[in-house]
Amino acid sequence: MSKVFEGLSRGGKLSESDVSEAMREVRLAMLEADVALPVVRSFVKNVKERAVGGEVLDDVSPGQAVAKIVNDALIEALGGAGVVPLNLSAPAPIPFLMVGLQGAGKTTTSGKLALRLAGRDRKKVLLASLDVQRPAAQLQLQQLAEQVGQQTEGRVTSLAIVDGQQPVEIARRAMETGRREGYDVVVLDTAGRLAIDEALMDEVRQVRDATSPAETLLVVDAMTGQDAVNTAQAFKDQIGITGVVMSRMDGDARGGAALSMKAVTGAPIKFTGSGEKVSALEEFHPERVAGRILGLGDVAGLVEKASEQLDQEEGERVAKKMLAGKFDLNDYVSQINQINRLGSISGILGMLPGMGKLKDKLEGKNLDSKIFDRHKVIISSMTEQERRTPGIIKASRKKRIAAGSGTSVPEVNRLLKQFDEMSTMMKRISKMGLSGMMRGMGGAGGLGDMFKGMGGPGGPNPFG
Repeated sequence: MSKVFEGLSRGGKLSESDVSEAMREVRLAMLEADVALPVVRSFVKNVKERAVGGEVLDDVSPGQAVAKIVNDALIEALGGAGVVPLNLSAPAPIPFLMVGLQGAGKTTTSGKLALRLAGRDRKKVLLASLDVQRPAAQLQLQQLAEQVGQQTEGRVTSLAIVDGQQPVEIARRAMETGRREGYDVVVLDTAGRLAIDEALMDEVRQVRDATSPAETLLVVDAMTGQDAVNTAQAFKDQIGITGVVMSRMDGDARGGAALSMKAVTGAPIKFTGSGEKVSALEEFHPERVAGRILGLGDVAGLVEKASEQLDQEEGERVAKKMLAGKFDLNDYVSQINQINRLGSISGILGMLPGMGKLKDKLEGKNLDSKIFDRHKVIISSMTEQERRTPGIIKASRKKRIAAGSGTSVPEVNRLLKQFDEMSTMMKRISKMGLSGMMRGMGGAGGLGDMFKGMGGPGGPNPFG
C-alpha cells in the first residue's frame, strides 16, 4: 500500500483515474491478505466515493489524501476508533463463555483472559473446563490456573475436576462455586471440534441457556484467514457471540482476517493473542491495526506494551551505564531479556512508524529471539571477568567459550565484534547527547550498523 501512495504523490491533482488505479492495487493487496470479496468491494467503493468526492485539500499531496481516506475507512471497517470493553457490570459471578473450534487456542486464551481480569481489574476469577472430549484438556486448564494464580496472588483458581460430569453439569457447578466462594468472574472453557457440527452447537447452546453468559467470546485462529471468518459466521448465527478473540495474530500480518471478521459478523474484535505466554493478550484497537497495515506504526501500542512488560529499574540502571560508556556483556544480556519480553524484533519494528521497509528486508533473516538466545548461551560460557572486560578474550579463551557453548570460534568473534560496535555507538551517544543520536540514526554507527552481523541489511546472517 505504501508503494501505491508513493505513486500517487508524484502526480499533480487527484483525478478519478488516479484513484481507480490506486484502488485496483489496494483491491489486489486486500484479496491477497484473504479479505472476503464482498468486504473488499464495499471498502473500495467507499474509498473511491470519498476520494473523488472533493475531500482532498489543495495543500495536501494526492498520496497523503488517499492514505488518510484509506486509513479512516480501515478504522471503520475494523470496528471504529477505540476498544470495545468486556461487560463487567453484570451481577457477580459474571459468566464468560469461551467458544470455538479445536486448536483455535480457547484454553490458552482463557488463561490469558483470567490473568488480565485478575491483574488489571483485580477480579477473583474461577476457570472451569467443560471439555470432556480431550482427556488432558481439564488438566491443561488446571495447570494454567496455577501458573496465573502465582502471578496474581492467588486471585485465579480452577474448578475441581469431577470424573463423569457432563459439560452442563460442570457449568452449573462452576456457577454455584463462584457464588458460594465469592468469585467475580467465572470463565467457562467449552470443548471444540475439528469442524462445526450439530453436536458441538447443541452442547454450547445448552451451556449458554444454563448460565446466561454476560460475554460469549469466540476464539478463532487468525492464521486460518477466511476459514476463521466462516467459523465466526456459523457461531454468530447459531449461538450468538458478543465478541471475537483472534489468536496467533502478529502485527499487521493477519489484518485481512480482522477486516473480514467485523464486516461479516458484526461482532467486535475485543482481543488479539500473539504468542503462547499468558501475558500475550492485547485489547484490539482498530486505529492501531489500521496504522500497522498502512505502515504508520503503532507507537502507542509499543509504549503500552513496554510499560507492562519491561523492568523499569533495570532499564534505568543499564541506560546510565550506556550513557557513561561503561556498557558490558552482562548489560547486553539484560537488554536481550528486556527485548524478549516485548516479543519478536519484527513485531517491534512493525509498531514503529516508517520501519515497514526495514522490516521487509529482515524477513527470512532470522533476526529474532533465537539469535539473541544464542548470544546468551555464548556469554554464559564466559567467566565474570570476561563479561566485564571482553577485551581480554583472545584465541585460547575463544576456543574454550565456543566449546562450552556448543558454538564455533567465528560465532564468538561475530558476537564480540557486534558488541564492540554497540559499545562504540554508546560512547558516541554519551558524547553527542540524545538529539545528536537521533540525527545520527541513519548514518554511520546508526540503526543500520546495529543490524550488521545480526542478519540484517548490511551484514551476513551469523547462524545460517
